[in-house]
Amino acid sequence: MAKVWDTASSQREHRAPAKPLDWRKRMSDNIAYALLVYTALQIFMTMGALHARGGSLLPYFALVLLVAAIIPACRQFERRWNRLSDAQAADPEYARYYRRDLKGLWLMAIGLPFAVTGLFKLLALLFS
Repeated sequence: MAKVWDTASSQREHRAPAKPLDWRKRMSDNIAYALLVYTALQIFMTMGALHARGGSLLPYFALVLLVAAIIPACRQFERRWNRLSDAQAADPEYARYYRRDLKGLWLMAIGLPFAVTGLFKLLALLFS
């Protein structure tokens, strides 16, 4: 029994220290992942629209609009969190603001490709 206890305590001593809390890095990482998801969805949605409609330029316009919309929005999220000082970046009191911005970021990254592509499909139906 003593042997098991010694092994467990020695494993705890050799663990890597926990990473310090840094809201700036966490938001930056989430922005990078959200952009990857956004890009995959954008390509999927645009390619689907291109194959559905033969010679329409509307899907290409949607693609340009989606790229133009996401970059400034992500830069705004990044800028807001990069303004924090080192002490603020490690302050647990920022958790609720982080969660709020995280929800907004992911809603935008996932919802925008569907919303804009759907809008352009609707417009293509109305004007064809």
